[in-house]
Amino acid sequence: MYDIVTSPISIGAVTEHVMHRNAGAVVTFIGTVRELTNEKCTLYLEYEAYVPMAKKKLKQIGDEIQENWPGTRSAIVHRVGRLEIGDAAVVIAVSSPHRNDAYEANRHVIERIKELVPIWKKEHWEDGELWIGNQQGTISYENGKPEVE
Repeated sequence: MYDIVTSPISIGAVTEHVMHRNAGAVVTFIGTVRELTNEKCTLYLEYEAYVPMAKKKLKQIGDEIQENWPGTRSAIVHRVGRLEIGDAAVVIAVSSPHRNDAYEANRHVIERIKELVPIWKKEHWEDGELWIGNQQGTISYENGKPEVE
């Protein structure tokens, strides 16, 4: 299960996808929309993705997990569109026979998403908005001008 969706993510379905008889641990990460970012009050976020490539990159990350942590299973679902405060933007589940592998693999997934997957978010505040891209470093677009962070 490596998917980009436009509706709320079923955390249970993502977790259930990685369950199996030899799973001694299941680690789930839920990335949610927070209200405060750098002392600014967020109203909502908009996510966009180049969906065909995003799905391919999510699968690539899943393949990395299986290669580096044998016996694991992973599922990754990222939401696009308008998300409100508290909404789940990404859900990652990793199962493994042992908890340490599940923790490490899950952490690897979120870091690789930020490096590889063509997903961008637009933060909306009371006094403005800002596009943020995170592949290979952050590039923010404020007033149509790129600013590398």
